[in-house]
This record gives sequence, C-alpha cells and structure tokens, in this order.
Amino acid sequence: MTEELLLATTNQGKIREMQVFLAELPILISSIQNLRVGSSFQETGKSFKENARGKSLFYSRKWEGITLAEDSGLEIDYLKGAPGVISARFSGPKATDKTNIEKILDLMKEVEQEHRKARFVSCMVLSRKANLIKTIMGYVEGYITFQKKGTNGFGYDPIFFFPPLQKTFAELRPEEKNIISHRGQALKKLKSFLSLDYS
Repeated sequence: MTEELLLATTNQGKIREMQVFLAELPILISSIQNLRVGSSFQETGKSFKENARGKSLFYSRKWEGITLAEDSGLEIDYLKGAPGVISARFSGPKATDKTNIEKILDLMKEVEQEHRKARFVSCMVLSRKANLIKTIMGYVEGYITFQKKGTNGFGYDPIFFFPPLQKTFAELRPEEKNIISHRGQALKKLKSFLSLDYS
C-alpha cells in the first residue's frame, strides 16, 4: 500500500530536494499547494523545532496521511545566531534571497574571516492526525563569504562556504549539496526512519 506524505511547504527548492531523497520509497508526495485549507500556519516560534512542530501538527489535522514539516535557516555566530528562525524574512516582510544576502554581507563587511563562522540548521517533524511521530535534526558548519559565489541552490547558498569542499553551496551541483547539506543530513535520517515501515 502506498503511503501519502504531505510536505508542509510551498518552497519549491525544498520540495525538489525532498522528492529526490524519498523517490525510492513507495510514498506518494503532495505539497500544501494541493491542499485546500482556509488558513495557513503562521510561524511565530522562537526555534526551528517549535516552528516545525507547530506546522506539522497544524497541517496534519487536515490530511489523512503523514505530514512532514521542516523549518530551517542560517545561524551566524557573529550575529548571535541571527538570522535564525527569520532567515526567510531577514530583510523585511517582502524579503527576497537577494535582499537577505545583501543585508548579511552589509552587516558583516568589516568582520574578519575567523569570526564569520555559521551553520545551516534543519529540523523536520513527522506527524499524523495531530500526533507527533518523529523529530529529526540536521546541521552543517561553514563560513560566510565576503561576496556571492555560484549560481546553484537557493536562499543563502551563494554566501555559505563549506571548507571541506572549498566551495559555497551555490557552487555545488545539486547532487553534491544534497549529500552534505543540513537538509541532506536530516533527509538521510528521515529516509532511514521511513524505510523501516515503507520499504
């Protein structure tokens, strides 16, 4: 029997990454764009886990199968963990990837390399009919660059430098990034967990 999994996101980049990882499992994947709901979840949590949990439970009440919600973002040590949970809207209500990146580079233009440490964090929460099933975390450490490099990926990828490969995330091919990224780490754990039931 094929399980139905709802991805509680409208972010096309996230949807593509998740679909690639879960393609081998007998799971039919839908996004909330295909779910008719009268309202959407408002992310007001103070942590990635709080937002992901709230989002997963909210949409799972309107879905018969399992619901997967994820909250993720960039934490920069010099900025005391910012942009954190407001990564997507760091430069304001009408934020874009471009304006968010410009704000980060402007805030850190005088900061030396050794103080530019940062990490991407991903928290995924699975639930079914308002009951929590699993919480999964993924992390990847790196540095903020002084300028944008690369044209792949989305979000802050052009300014997130990954030392082991000596490239920004935006300079990596999607299959390279998926292996080592924060979301990739979380999705590996998620796939292993789901494989126990659905493989």
